[in-house]
Amino acid sequence: MPTEKPAPSLHDLFGEAAPRPAAGGEVVQVLTPVGLDLSYSYRVPHGMEVRPGSIVQVPLGPRRVVGVVTAEPAELSASSNRLRPIEAVFNAPPLTPEMLAFVDWVARYTLTPRGMVMRMVLRAPDALEPEPPLRGLVATSAPPERLTDARRRVLALLAENEGQAWTRAGLAAAAGVSPSVVEGLVTAGTLAEVELAPGRPFRAPDPDFNPIALTPDQSAAVARLRKAQDDGVTLIDGVTGSGKTEVYLEAVADALRAGRQALILVPEIALTRAFLERFSERFGALPAEWHSDVGPKMRARAWRAVALGEARVVVGARSALFLPFSDLGLIVVDEEHDGAYKQEEWASYHARDMAVVRGRLERIPVILASATPSLESRVNAARGRYRHIVLPARATGRDLPSLYAIDMRKAGPPRGRFLAPGLVAAIREVTARGEQAMLFLNRRGYAPLTLCRSCGHRFQCPQCSAWLVEHRFRGRLVCHHCGHSVPRPEACPSCGTLDSLVACGPGVERIAEEMQTLLPDKRTVVLSSDIGGGVQRLRAEFEAVARGECDIVVGTQMVAKGHTFPKLTLVGVVDADLSLSQGDPRAAERTFQLLAQVTGRAGRVIGKGLGLLQTYAPESPVIEALVSGDAERFYRTELAERERSAMPPFGRLAAILVSGPSRELAEDHARHLARMAPRDPAVEVLGPAEAALAVVRGRHRFRLIAHSGRDTDLSAYMRAWIAAADRPTRGVEAYVDVDPQNFL
Repeated sequence: MPTEKPAPSLHDLFGEAAPRPAAGGEVVQVLTPVGLDLSYSYRVPHGMEVRPGSIVQVPLGPRRVVGVVTAEPAELSASSNRLRPIEAVFNAPPLTPEMLAFVDWVARYTLTPRGMVMRMVLRAPDALEPEPPLRGLVATSAPPERLTDARRRVLALLAENEGQAWTRAGLAAAAGVSPSVVEGLVTAGTLAEVELAPGRPFRAPDPDFNPIALTPDQSAAVARLRKAQDDGVTLIDGVTGSGKTEVYLEAVADALRAGRQALILVPEIALTRAFLERFSERFGALPAEWHSDVGPKMRARAWRAVALGEARVVVGARSALFLPFSDLGLIVVDEEHDGAYKQEEWASYHARDMAVVRGRLERIPVILASATPSLESRVNAARGRYRHIVLPARATGRDLPSLYAIDMRKAGPPRGRFLAPGLVAAIREVTARGEQAMLFLNRRGYAPLTLCRSCGHRFQCPQCSAWLVEHRFRGRLVCHHCGHSVPRPEACPSCGTLDSLVACGPGVERIAEEMQTLLPDKRTVVLSSDIGGGVQRLRAEFEAVARGECDIVVGTQMVAKGHTFPKLTLVGVVDADLSLSQGDPRAAERTFQLLAQVTGRAGRVIGKGLGLLQTYAPESPVIEALVSGDAERFYRTELAERERSAMPPFGRLAAILVSGPSRELAEDHARHLARMAPRDPAVEVLGPAEAALAVVRGRHRFRLIAHSGRDTDLSAYMRAWIAAADRPTRGVEAYVDVDPQNFL
């Protein structure tokens, strides 16, 4: 992670003090949210005043766009005839100097144009002006000349709620009358119009509302957090169920007592509902939410409330890191190891690493929490860069689950089945006791491959070098990379043979089908991101599982994180080797984290937890470390291997992914890039080579990798490399990914 890269200090950006506001007639630089690094000079009209961070509207070519005034010196003088004026200043708080510094840092480190990073900050354009007030109604002392039964109901409701203001629709609905009845009372003067504040205000969480009784380990952890310096990074490294959340919520309470704001990042939207309930129980109010499932109006309200300091705590996905907090006092990154924190579209960044950067620029504490910390965080803790707090036991006092490997070479299932007899027997036993079992397979759908047994035809995506995945619940074959989808045919499209299609390999739907065949009297539910009904249904299913309304859960990786199912005592991993076969430098780490997290769901509340891992390689370091219960054994082995090969966290990687409409065009530009790589003995350039997924969405892909030591400024090297090369043409694109997490 980028802890060694020097960040610009606020002194570097603003000198000894923030610059004075710019008044009419002066020239300022404005950064617009487009794919450019440059800011442009604009004249401040007379009567207008702006300062660095002011959000403004400016002309850009034929368009009007939103922009932010920067602290850079003006590039053009006031006498230049090329100057265009700022058209308006939005009624929103200016971005803070720390926020401007953060935008510049992220852009320089990730090689993302500054305008695109600023675009992430300005993601709620409707929030830039106050929301217009609503028109409401209140009762007056004037009675209507004529009374009807409907009018009497309205008047009775108003009398019961004396002094309350109502919207027209709300009053009509509450009284059970038509809107025309309400309008008639307005005309009669019985109701008068007033202005209502738009939306529901964000209630301030109370840090002393419902303090949680902490275990001795948790209390010691909270005490260490309070004794620590005001800023810096703390890694809370606790086993599953150790109560890490309760510890960092006390840090949130301390930030609230100090009158400051807090940001809590979570990796998955599906995690937020249960977390919000825990937060509300602790603080007596809900935090603001920020993620893709929040509608545009609520996003605008949350953005503005954050900027004004009215939203004291935000819980959100990785993009919440770019909210314009007015007085941020704490950042928490829950499940800090999770791959969902890596953004890989148009602006590449890792939210965990950038949270550390923002914390340093804001001079505030950052807390990273995980039961299976990333190797980067473990190394930073070992080197003293992070404080390290360990929670070694579950908060409930229950033991961690016992884990056993099922050697599929010796004790595997009969032909046509995917669950070993020993695993099926264990499921039958725990469900007979009224407990729950979970089967984990990180593969969506029914089967990863469908072929014709007559001619061997395989169903492949026409736009990607990937097989179509059968989703039997929906009756479709789907590509998980581009979304291409077709109905499952009755006959082979190649040879025309009817009923010749065979599903090869299991997905979660097929495992659920096998369970229903073997244990038809047990209730089985599938938890996967692509089940019908979207996030709302998924949350309802999670809540039903937590209430014990099913016997067997079959799920993908989303069941591995942050959930407590009280009756769950058995977790079976269908294919423990699945991620190990990808040839990814991070495969062992990801597999260990995922399997440790998912098996850690077992036995958290009742019973003795048990985890069974179906594997064809029980001798692998990952499986041996899990079965032995010795996490440190895995970290020692994997860190030693990474250090030998100078791979992260002991080295640095950056990738260039070249894609084009044809293989020839993409390969030609990739080879040109390889020739233009700067000669530097500290950097090794590998490639170009076809990406593991050579074609995605009809675009052919080649990858180059730059590998360096830990102390090399690899971002600067990549910047010089891109500058030396020709710009791609003819539909070819080159995408730079500093610190890549995905090698497909």
